[in-house]
Amino acid sequence: MPGSVSTKPSIDELRRRFGYDHNAPLDFKEVSVIHRDGVRIHDITYASPKSGRVTAYLVVPARRGRFPSVIFGHWSYGTRTEFLPEAMLYAKAGVVSLLVDDLGARPAPWRRNAQINEPQAIRENFIQSVVDLRRGIDVLRARSDVDPDRMAYVGHSSGAHWGAILSAVDRRLKTVVLMAGVPSEATIMLGSDDPDFVIFRQNTPEEQQDNYLRIINSLDAINYVPHAAPTPLLFQFARFEQYFNEAAMRRYAEAASEPKVVLWYDTGHGLNDVQPLIDRANWLRKYLRMKPVAPILRRMLSR
Repeated sequence: MPGSVSTKPSIDELRRRFGYDHNAPLDFKEVSVIHRDGVRIHDITYASPKSGRVTAYLVVPARRGRFPSVIFGHWSYGTRTEFLPEAMLYAKAGVVSLLVDDLGARPAPWRRNAQINEPQAIRENFIQSVVDLRRGIDVLRARSDVDPDRMAYVGHSSGAHWGAILSAVDRRLKTVVLMAGVPSEATIMLGSDDPDFVIFRQNTPEEQQDNYLRIINSLDAINYVPHAAPTPLLFQFARFEQYFNEAAMRRYAEAASEPKVVLWYDTGHGLNDVQPLIDRANWLRKYLRMKPVAPILRRMLSR
């Protein structure tokens, strides 16, 4: 099908696509603060360079210092709560984390949803999701308790897709972790045996599928990871992935620039096991010079 072939734009074009005004006001606002066992969880919003406001949690160690930081990106329609336990764990190790709500999960009037028959709107929402994360980097860098030279990104599923793009277009990140990422929209839309995608293919005319992919495929993650260098990439894949096959995952990882590491786990798409968490933490420690989380995790589990 014509729509299944990804275009290969230049790196300059890729960066322009996700550009924004870095000098625009952040308009940072704090709604409330929750204190939890040596951690502060700030309920915040900041202005999106595209439209509306970004709702997020800022998770901060309850002590003074100049800390490394991590931005977390969740799966599709996820909220800022997906990585909250991990961010709280990292805060105990001396890390500031930013966790944002998906465009489709933000409160009105800032929520943006689009259906499969609105590919241009889906494309614009996707671009905004990446730009809002780039603006999140600005939010962190504006803080006196954040070391701007020790910043990382961790993304899961759709969040991994955004992370693939960030690795190519934003050089402010020391490393990027891509969890259960898919190389292209066509991989999952045309090749997945998940029942929802099977039904979609059965009920959607080929012409509409082609049109959707023609509009969306320039945003495919596999177009961006070849441009990540010198940013190190950690790929975390599930051996029991239910949305795409191992061949697609290997093709994705092989396309990425060096340095990179690829790890596999006996889980499903959620990667909901302690080993992926430990591996992420060890990877981040290497590049962010953060404290080890294993002793903290052992103390928490022994309670």
